[in-house]
Amino acid sequence: MSNLYNNPLISRYASKEMAENFSNDKKFSTWRKLWIALAEAQRELGLNIAQEQIDEMKKFCENINYHVAKERERETRHDVMSHVYAFGVQCPKAKPIIHLGATSAYVGDNTDVIAIKKALILIKDKLVNLINELSKFAFEYREVPTLGFTHFQPAQLTTVGKRATLWIMELIMDYEDLIYTIDSIMFRGVKGTTGTQASYLNLFNNDHEKVEALDKLVAKKMGFERVFPVTGQTYSRKLDYKVLSVLSGIAQSLHKMTNDIRLLQHLKEVEEPFEKKQIGSSAMAYKRNPMRSERVASLARYVMSSVGNTAMTSSTQWFERTLDDSANRRISIPQSFLATDAILKIAINISQGMVVNDKVIRKHIMEELPFMTTENIIMEAVKRGGDRQELHEKIREYSMEAAREVKEKGNRNNLLDMIVNDQEFGLSKDDIDKLMDPKLYIGRSKEQVEEFIKTNVAPIVEENQGALGIKVTLEV
Repeated sequence: MSNLYNNPLISRYASKEMAENFSNDKKFSTWRKLWIALAEAQRELGLNIAQEQIDEMKKFCENINYHVAKERERETRHDVMSHVYAFGVQCPKAKPIIHLGATSAYVGDNTDVIAIKKALILIKDKLVNLINELSKFAFEYREVPTLGFTHFQPAQLTTVGKRATLWIMELIMDYEDLIYTIDSIMFRGVKGTTGTQASYLNLFNNDHEKVEALDKLVAKKMGFERVFPVTGQTYSRKLDYKVLSVLSGIAQSLHKMTNDIRLLQHLKEVEEPFEKKQIGSSAMAYKRNPMRSERVASLARYVMSSVGNTAMTSSTQWFERTLDDSANRRISIPQSFLATDAILKIAINISQGMVVNDKVIRKHIMEELPFMTTENIIMEAVKRGGDRQELHEKIREYSMEAAREVKEKGNRNNLLDMIVNDQEFGLSKDDIDKLMDPKLYIGRSKEQVEEFIKTNVAPIVEENQGALGIKVTLEV
């Protein structure tokens, strides 16, 4: 136990790989990789930098002397220059050329871009796994009729699998936004203090071609083909807004999905996994609370609200930069990724173990189906010589009476009994029973699920085969 606050996103919810992506080791080793890439590129373009200096930097790239940097920052109040100093202590030969011509945003912003892109790829892998797991569920239950709900009132039938495709469709929209964002992310690059590259132009004796080459060469060394063509001191904070908007979209989809599951669990139709020794309530031992879905909804709200931070930060940057973005971004960006990672983990766990209670679903269908079959009953009675208008009025009256029996007296729905006993309909109980097969009322649900998975899901799954196979066991 500790007497200090422990961030539950790291200790309780998010995956190890996402937490590591935003760790100090990852951040500061990336700073050093950027300084090495800058020195290498400068040397290749003709600056007086020795290979020996670069080799010395590489030797200490991962071995960060945090205590030296921390002590230096107490004096300077500047994190980047403190780490430049600490790196120089370990690399005395390279000390004169570390951070040559660069500004703090060179390491800060480029590291952020690298971390964001890696985090988006981690999110993509989990999103694909969730789409795949839900698609298995949708296919398995593509023919199982269930009540559709509009306004949370019983409506025409759908199937359990068809409803799941509604969740998947929104996740595919999120996937498409995510892929576009990953593909469009640009490296901040080597731009100097206000984005004019003046310091580098001076280093290269006004050789514009070498300055342009430096920008692209460093980006390539760090794994990027595209570089922001223009920046101020920082890259446009509009990028952060775009990235968190994608995360917000995923959170919206999962909030909607798990809300549906919570409502279905209330109806006892579909339930999230419930482990053998799991406790639903400290007081009511019989309860099976949808705690996984509730956790998703809770964290999803956090993600959706965080995008507002990036909108405000983007809109209030002054000219080439201001520093009121820094402290906010240290929190809003990593924690939004950690929370999104967590809700995807939980959603995968739910989708791998959802329970469908077929008999409860059928019971609910049969309570409402008499009302839904009335149009078919009228058509069948008309075929046997009945008057459509008169039969319609009778069904209206009988429906009102049956509703009163259900709502006011708590009795079963007796609408069909009244129709069978009315000779004007000319229908026997066997005739009515033939019209009471729920599968007659699911439309093209089965075919829609099959076509949707084949056309919309399969290409995504096939393209991401290497990312499949995530199994999630919730430890807490």
